[in-house]
Amino acid sequence: MSRCFMKIGIMDSGIGGLTVLKECLLQLPNHEYLYYADSLHAPYGDKPPAAVYDLTVHVVDNLIRRGAEIIVLACNTATSAAAMGLRAKYNIPIIGMEPAIKPALAVAGNKRVLVTATELTLKQPKFRNLIDTLDAIDTVDYAALTELVTFAETGNFSRNTVFPYLQERLAEFSPAAYGSVVLGCTHFPLFKEYFAELFPDDVVILDGAVGTTKRIKEFVTSESENPSVTFYLSGKVLTAGEQFDLMKEILK
Repeated sequence: MSRCFMKIGIMDSGIGGLTVLKECLLQLPNHEYLYYADSLHAPYGDKPPAAVYDLTVHVVDNLIRRGAEIIVLACNTATSAAAMGLRAKYNIPIIGMEPAIKPALAVAGNKRVLVTATELTLKQPKFRNLIDTLDAIDTVDYAALTELVTFAETGNFSRNTVFPYLQERLAEFSPAAYGSVVLGCTHFPLFKEYFAELFPDDVVILDGAVGTTKRIKEFVTSESENPSVTFYLSGKVLTAGEQFDLMKEILK
């Protein structure tokens, strides 16, 4: 039976999960959101799975203490390393991210799909099982772009830095071979314009924010009388001014 979850906790290793929060605010605006950016420990994608699990548990504990009734792991790496354990540990809904491979396959036509993610996400059994389930082993290629997380967390969105990095990392892939590209880390949509420059106009670029928000809708059955967003930076509550600056970024 569905319950009414009005206080939604969203966590990420940093600011990448803001791309999920933005979609939530578009589809589910009248709720209370607690957004936790664990930027002091970003990126998660270059850490051992056990370390990512421990960090994620710490964040989730913090959000639950602050009243979160449903947890959204707005981080593909945290989902891969920790979602199963968290669901066994907590008696509340734990919603994770999943690379948008299924919709990417649907729109790719007779071309290939390129999945970009952090190195750890691509190595996890959860990711490999998804590929197997979709029978996409011979259709999907992979590229680890963990450094994009560092660029985002340090505020480096400069084309002079990011575009050459993507060109180098994706040089082995022929753009014309692909029908779709999956941005399998919540930080990556922050650089979507650069991905779009590297591929033909008919290549569809997807991320998991829409699908994750649809999943949240399955649990949220009513609205809050006091909708709000509160931000935490590795446990520290941001000031009103800092929160305003973040809101400007995600709503622009």
